[in-house]
Amino acid sequence: MSDAPEARREPVVTPVRVVIALCLVAPFVAMLWVGSYAKTDPVFIGMPFFYWYQMAWVPISTALTMIAYKLWQRDQRARREGAGR
Repeated sequence: MSDAPEARREPVVTPVRVVIALCLVAPFVAMLWVGSYAKTDPVFIGMPFFYWYQMAWVPISTALTMIAYKLWQRDQRARREGAGR
């Protein structure tokens, strides 16, 4: 074994990482809070609210995941550039 101390990085909470977490948690909260959308009105193109609300979250979740991924890439790139200096 080596006597060299291990380089451990402490987790860093930044505003960007908070936004990333919110983007990833929002769809779960929206879908798990069934009481907020367990109703039939308003009807959209003949579909009760219960169904079209859930289907609307599919593209919303996709967009939020894409935003979180892009923010994560930007954050990692900035950290690498900051560590290289």
